[in-house]
Amino acid sequence: MFNDRKYVIISFSDIDQIDFDQVMETSRETVRRSVDGTLTFVKYEGEIPSSVASLTNKSQEYTHEEFLDLLSGSDWTSPMEEI
Repeated sequence: MFNDRKYVIISFSDIDQIDFDQVMETSRETVRRSVDGTLTFVKYEGEIPSSVASLTNKSQEYTHEEFLDLLSGSDWTSPMEEI
């Protein structure tokens, strides 16, 4: 279903360099941020968009399955508080 979808982690400080017409996110206000707020990611299908490719500080491309594993880690998901 998501075989062609790719994900790249970027610094949140670089978000204004992203052309939201090229990625699946809609705006800087709607992107998911890491727990510490310093990172975010963009997703796209096909070739890497030019606005993402031009960033000097970005991660490798991840597949959908690889990225689901990353998102479940402590950098992206806060631990649940016990009640």
